[in-house]
Amino acid sequence: MTASKSGFIGQIFSRNMLICVFTGFTSGLPLYWLINLIPAWLRSEQIDLKSIGLMALIGLPFTWKFLWSPLMDAVRLPVLGRRRGWMLLTQAGLLAALAAYAFLNPRNHLPLIAGLSVLVAFFSASQDIVLDAFRREILSDEELGLGNSVHVNAYRVAALVPGSLSLVLADRMPWSEVFVITSLFMLPGLLMTLFLAREPVLPPAVPKTLKQTVVEPFKEFFTRKGIASAVCVLLFIFLYKLGDSMATALATPFYLDMGFSKTDIGLIAKNAGLWPAVAAGILGGVWMLKIGVNKALWIFGAVQAVTVLGFVWLAGFGHFDTVGTSERLMLAAVIGAEAVGVGLGTAAFVSYMARETNPAFTATQLALFTSLSAVPRTVINSFAGYLIEWLGYVPFFQLCFALALPGMLLLLKVAPWNGEKTQDAGR
Repeated sequence: MTASKSGFIGQIFSRNMLICVFTGFTSGLPLYWLINLIPAWLRSEQIDLKSIGLMALIGLPFTWKFLWSPLMDAVRLPVLGRRRGWMLLTQAGLLAALAAYAFLNPRNHLPLIAGLSVLVAFFSASQDIVLDAFRREILSDEELGLGNSVHVNAYRVAALVPGSLSLVLADRMPWSEVFVITSLFMLPGLLMTLFLAREPVLPPAVPKTLKQTVVEPFKEFFTRKGIASAVCVLLFIFLYKLGDSMATALATPFYLDMGFSKTDIGLIAKNAGLWPAVAAGILGGVWMLKIGVNKALWIFGAVQAVTVLGFVWLAGFGHFDTVGTSERLMLAAVIGAEAVGVGLGTAAFVSYMARETNPAFTATQLALFTSLSAVPRTVINSFAGYLIEWLGYVPFFQLCFALALPGMLLLLKVAPWNGEKTQDAGR
């Protein structure tokens, strides 16, 4: 028992788990930069909600990354190896691109800001492709669950930098300095790539032809599932987090319009949202060991949908002329509850997507699934500003709740309540 306990502790504090901390943090930072920091910057510079909403389209590379994921599987760069070479290139590109915001002003350079943001999204999506593949290759089957949990939670912790620290700094110094300081948080991931990470052993069957790298992963998925079932799976991946994603699309401008300061948002909203999501993600992962992925998708999805109604309640109060302790507690309660829904829903959703991949094509198939799941955050959410100005905040958040229901209904097909028992019986 002592040896077993020692081995378990060794797994938790292993080199691979430390690497997963770095991969999660460096993967999350640029995304939260785009969805939290940039909208707050634009709104504080009096850019209208329609323009800010349209900026969600900058995330299109996240929805199309499956197109170039085979290239990153097949091409080995001349330095650091097949995985670490791409990691170094994307991370160096991100560091330079993030620092470049310091030279731009929303009132004079909005098109340039949009173009730079697309570049950041491209580098970030490309980094995600290689980090997902790298993580899968260095982790043993026994380490997969723990390693992915560490990665996802470090990913969420990264939100503290652009979503909290940077906003607090923005109340005290020029935005140009804020951008330079925030961009330097890419350095830990870059240093991990250079000094801590080791290039994974090259698998025996490395993709060599166009068919192997591009066609086979997609052909295998549709052949294995059947056309009808495969389409249902893809539709579910698109819809499951649609309502929740749209509700938080313009969360930071919403808080500002309610009367909260950037410091309030940085210290209260972001922290109240982060730690419940981290705790719920960990507890959700443990709970799934007991109930399975299918039941978790039902239970966690219901919580994810219901907590969106908290925004309806908060928006019903209208603009706060004075923000005191009670208003801050209301904000913390609503964001905290919604974060629990996000943490639980994401834990089940990521596990489901991983389960639907073939180990022979994990990188490309996961890129396809995660690309599709990012569509609501980019294309659909780009209309959020128009919907808010047309409907108002309360009806908008009611619509978000309604949009969470179709994904739940698809569970009848893709993840029936007792479906895993049926699958196990058939094995």
